[in-house]
Order: sequence, then C-alpha cells, then structure tokens
Amino acid sequence: MNVLFFSSKVYDTEFFNQSNTRHKHTLNFLEVPLNRNTAVLAKGHEAVCIFVNDKANAEVLQLLAEQGVRLVALRCAGFNNVDLEAAQKLGIKVVRVPAYSPYSVAEHTLALILTLNRKTHRAYNRVKEGNFALNGLMGFDLHGKTVGLIGLGKIGLVTARILKGFGCRVLGYDVIKRDEFDEIGIEFTELPALYSESDIISLHCPLTPQTHHLINKESIASMKQGVMLINTSRGALIDTKAVIAALKTAHISYLGLDVYEEEADLFFEDLSDKVIQDDVFMRLLSFNNVLITGHQAFFTRNAMEGIASVTLQNISDFESGKMLANQIAN
Repeated sequence: MNVLFFSSKVYDTEFFNQSNTRHKHTLNFLEVPLNRNTAVLAKGHEAVCIFVNDKANAEVLQLLAEQGVRLVALRCAGFNNVDLEAAQKLGIKVVRVPAYSPYSVAEHTLALILTLNRKTHRAYNRVKEGNFALNGLMGFDLHGKTVGLIGLGKIGLVTARILKGFGCRVLGYDVIKRDEFDEIGIEFTELPALYSESDIISLHCPLTPQTHHLINKESIASMKQGVMLINTSRGALIDTKAVIAALKTAHISYLGLDVYEEEADLFFEDLSDKVIQDDVFMRLLSFNNVLITGHQAFFTRNAMEGIASVTLQNISDFESGKMLANQIAN
C-alpha cells in the first residue's frame, strides 16, 4: 500500500523503513502535521499514518476521503485526536498501537519522580559550576511512601511493580478491577481516598470526555498538602491553570510532566531560537519544583521497534482484508 506519514521525524523514517523490509509497503514521510491545510497531500495514498498531535477531525477526514484514503493508522495508543464517528460515516478504518513497551513510559515516570525528589537536575548544574553545596537539595526516602496510580492498564501495572520494588504502598484506581491488582499488591480504591492518602499521584489513563481535566481545582483541594503530581499520559487530564495555582500555594510541591494540554504547538520541534508565546507553559517553567520533558516517555529503541512493527502489521492486515485486531470501534 502507499502510506503517507505526517509529523514524521528522522527516527520514524529509520524504524519504519527498517520494519518495512518484510511488509513491502511504499512509505512516504512528511514532516508537516496533518490538518485541514495538509490533508490534500495524501492524494494517491490509500493510508495515512499519524501521531498524537495530528488533527483528524471531521473536516480533515472528509478531505482525506476525497484523496482516496481508506485507512488512518495511528502510531500511538491514544486516539482522542480522531473523530471516530466521522471516520465511520466516511468508511475510513482507524487502527492504532494499543500497547508497545510499557516499560518505556513506566520507567520514565520513575525517572521524573526520582529526579524531582532528589533534585538531580539541579545538582548536575550546580556541580558543573563548581558548587558542591547541599542546601536546597534534600529529598525523601521513596520507601514507605504512598503512591496513587490513576489508570491500571499495562503501563500503570508496570509502574506499580516498580514502585512495589522501592517499598512503596501503591493505591490504584481504574474503571475495571482485575485479579492482577491483588497479585501485584495494589490496593484498589476510589478516587477520593486515593487523592487524600497519596504522597505521589501518577496519571496513566486515556483522555476521554470523562477524564478531561480530571485533575482540577476540586480534586487538588482533596489531595495532601505537598503532594507530588506526575503525568506521562495525556496533557488535558490536567487543568494547567489549577495546577499553577496549587504550585503557588505549595499545595502541590512537585510537578513532573511529559505531556501538556497545549503541546501541539510546542513539542517535537526545536524552538530554541524562538520566543515561546504560550504564557501558561512559560509560567510552569518558572517554578524550580517543576520538571517537564517533551513527550519523550515512549521514546526508547524497544518502543519504537514495537510501534513500527504493529503499525505496519495493521496496514498489511487491512490490505489483505484480514480482521483488524487493533481497529478502534466507534
């Protein structure tokens, strides 16, 4: 099949071409994102491959259909950027990568927790300048702390196992309770108890209308004073302005983000020679107890190999008329 990649980077070209040796699709890569202005570039392609910040709303999908596109292949797990109802009406199938290396995101979550706690990023800069003073670098033992995980899919469960290895008490909430939670030692609980008892809260749930701004003024008010909040899932799970207000009062004492609700205009690009116009984001960067990475939690060689393999298999299955195991149903 002829497949057009939007929002592609050098590493996408590398891993997808490598994995394509057995699928033999024709892959074309564009750096531009998918939106209403770029959808016409898909002319002559039966499938498009998109990423987290590409826009596949009803208008864009209509334009894709007019170019002959019959398949939208997401090279990620999340699909909140696709209008599934519109896709169904247009006869466009939508597939995704429901699971890639869960260790990549889980381990990055722990990296954020440990860095914020032990302030290794600040210590690194101090030592480079010849400053070996310890003032302001004190952390706490992770052992014995209570960590609340919201979302207990594959990534959440791997995160729980790692935290149990540190000697943490792990609380967990999900819409479905499974036997595996007890086997790992997760104390399944409702959100009010998780908020009030957790020293650290980490988000691992998808973005849906129900989870949009799950972390807001009201939920923050029920959290412990001095809580650590981590988000490696989807940016819009957090009401950023509410979090900034809580940082200013020290209700939230540590914030670790790999995602941001308005990241589409920022992440995955080198903006070092530009003035960033997002005042809310710049306010976040002004806090010394905030650590932000640019949506890199997934970015390991293992995960990229898995994403490429599953995405191309999804496309091959569509081409051969097989059942689409990873199709997103409306």
